[in-house]
Amino acid sequence: MAGHSKWHNIQERKGKMDKKRGKLFTKLGNEITMAAKAGTDPEINASLREAINKAKSFNLPNDNIERAIKKAAGNLAGVNFENITYEGYGTNGVAVIVKAYTDNKNRTAGSIRHLFDKFGGNLGTSGSVKFMFDRKGQFIVEKTDNIDEDELMMFAIENDAEDFKVEDNVYEIISSPEDYLKVKKALEDYGIKFLEEGIVEIPTTLTKLSLEQSEKLSKFLDALEDDDDVDDVYHNADFPEDFKG
Repeated sequence: MAGHSKWHNIQERKGKMDKKRGKLFTKLGNEITMAAKAGTDPEINASLREAINKAKSFNLPNDNIERAIKKAAGNLAGVNFENITYEGYGTNGVAVIVKAYTDNKNRTAGSIRHLFDKFGGNLGTSGSVKFMFDRKGQFIVEKTDNIDEDELMMFAIENDAEDFKVEDNVYEIISSPEDYLKVKKALEDYGIKFLEEGIVEIPTTLTKLSLEQSEKLSKFLDALEDDDDVDDVYHNADFPEDFKG
């Protein structure tokens, strides 16, 4: 969350996901199925490779991964999932992007609209908040004694990374979506392990919140992430440093 260190955010997110492992596994499986529609070979299909890597980072069993791929290939009875993005404003004008995988657009749209209304937000039209975000490749790397900060920064930039940031206990490396796989391979070949990586929506402007406002928005974001159809939630909230989330 903006306003928190990346490390704090990852720890908090992983902790929440550990409590919701069943739902998380379902979402990860749906994401793999969706990606596998473009091809079931991860060596050729970059989106599928990313989805599998993400699933493995959360310890999704190999059987689940194989079942999700077979579903896309039509080898198992399954449903037809679609990738849908919703945009709107949460409390206090915070911009929110919700990305979902669903087999029923009407059900998902109704659920998302209900949550926006329930927590005092407004679900908007396509493009209503997207202009406040940049789609980027993002790599989060834990600081360790084995990593020389200057060397890593120079290596990343030399291999087409756009930006290198130092935040508390982590490094954040940013790339364009087009160069994401190239930068990822270079970093992996360099021996770098990621705490988290993927193509994400990064806010270009932030909305500062008070502690009270942060509590209310956090409940809204948690409710969105609890929805079985929701895969990712992005926002431009700037939480106070003492907000625990």
